[in-house]
Amino acid sequence: MREIKEIHIHCTATKEGRSVTVEQVRSWHKARGWSDIGYNFLVQHQNFMTGRPIEKMPASVRGHNSNAIAIAYAGGLDVNGKPKDTRTPRQKELIIKLLKLLKAKYPKAKIVGHRDLSPDKNGDGEITSDEWLKSCPCFNAIEEYWDFQPKSFKAKKKKKADAK
Repeated sequence: MREIKEIHIHCTATKEGRSVTVEQVRSWHKARGWSDIGYNFLVQHQNFMTGRPIEKMPASVRGHNSNAIAIAYAGGLDVNGKPKDTRTPRQKELIIKLLKLLKAKYPKAKIVGHRDLSPDKNGDGEITSDEWLKSCPCFNAIEEYWDFQPKSFKAKKKKKADAK
């Protein structure tokens, strides 16, 4: 069994309100040359589904896959195709439910957004919005899931006023 050190949060980069299935995302990823859907879980609008088996390494973030689990929520773009946190209240509940299940099994895993694993271009030890390769997941996953982080997690939690 793989040692899980990170849980990556993604979005599917689809417009708000649009439903997508595991099979649709799998077909998009296979069209890119991947062997399967990149995510281990897909949080749809009313439920979550298993994608790539958890025993298999996801295609999540280059250089961070071997010890990770990847979760994506359906959405991430506004009606004009611009990055936006489009999670519904139900999706937020489902992500929390899924994280609780995963953290019970992998308590030392830190939770990060895809964007948080972008390169630190200026070398200051902090990934800022001007360094993100993608806006995904279109919200601050580290801050939102702070209460689920391992005690040893060293990331800085921003105050609400600083996060704007």
